[in-house]
Amino acid sequence: MSSNNRVIFFDTTLRDGEQSPGCTMHHDEKLRMAHTIADLGVDVLEAGFPIASHGDFDSVQSIARSVRGPRIAALGRAKREDIEAAAKAVEPAEKSRIHIFLSTSDLHLAAKLRITREQAIDQIAEMVALAKSYCADIEFSPEDATRTDPDFLLKVCEVAIQAGATTLNLPDTVGYCLPEEYGAMFRRVREKVPGIENVVLSAHCHDDLGLAVANSIAAIEAGVRQVECAINGIGERAGNAALEEIAAILMVRKDKLHYENSIVMEKLFPASQELSRYISFGAAPNKAIVGANAFAHASGIHQHGVLANPLTYEILTPASVGYNGQHIVLGKHSGRRALEHRLGELGHKLSKEEIGVVYERFTALADRKKDIYDQDILALLKSEPAVA
Repeated sequence: MSSNNRVIFFDTTLRDGEQSPGCTMHHDEKLRMAHTIADLGVDVLEAGFPIASHGDFDSVQSIARSVRGPRIAALGRAKREDIEAAAKAVEPAEKSRIHIFLSTSDLHLAAKLRITREQAIDQIAEMVALAKSYCADIEFSPEDATRTDPDFLLKVCEVAIQAGATTLNLPDTVGYCLPEEYGAMFRRVREKVPGIENVVLSAHCHDDLGLAVANSIAAIEAGVRQVECAINGIGERAGNAALEEIAAILMVRKDKLHYENSIVMEKLFPASQELSRYISFGAAPNKAIVGANAFAHASGIHQHGVLANPLTYEILTPASVGYNGQHIVLGKHSGRRALEHRLGELGHKLSKEEIGVVYERFTALADRKKDIYDQDILALLKSEPAVA
């Protein structure tokens, strides 16, 4: 595996993300979103699961035909018909990848696939080789890798590499791992699998325990050089690792994480907003990096600090991720400094005494009214107290 310090961003918003409830997009929306994701600077764009439906096949093929920049990937099970559909769908791409998966945990083998470990090994060898006959860039994922017998996982990885896989993704399919465990799994694979130095290791984490991003960072520190993620963290169940959070962590904590990537940070917030328009829900207000409250300050102490120097309570600037909204939220916890600042923005410079009078009216209003708008603030300048 390469020892370089560049992290490959693999975006699965349009595949794993779109599979989650409420996230279905029609053809034109997927195509527009694909162009937006490409503009973000991602390295690999997983466009869909072509065998799933005619619509998904058409969307993947349209994206492969028209989106330039990222490598276009299509997902398939370790089955001939899936691989053939994926190969045909990504054929028009400038750069393409076939991504195939097969469950390897004993639980999945017995309950879902009803095959033995030996049959799984044979299927992996045959199907990775088949995919390789269509495309030079092959990613293989042993589904439920984190609950797979550790020694069997080593064998699976070895067989996939021998059959022609160029990227090995070891997913935490059910979001079960702790960061230390996930990192240790990759370290063991790097130590014990022959030929591992010739492939890129990838992490794909789910957020069932709220650890998807932490696990992704742990994987990077363990030598993984591809992270699979989605805008706003959308995905099956509790979602995938959030692309914007991983990118922001790598930017803000460069002192500890000496890795490069190609994400255009200023486009993160606009991309999040666009996705929210296409699916049935937006990012939670308290969502890191792209939530409506991510840069909002309501406490008077915080507001005073941020107005004096943003670094007091902001570890990255709103503009650095493309957010240009109002980040001082006026309410009952606000102080005089924030009110004075907002009045100044609205064109009113008041004396210290005048601010004192208006601030008394403001606190009385804020106790009765949850949301304070600019027109409410302007009304406070009149001689009579404003009425909620």
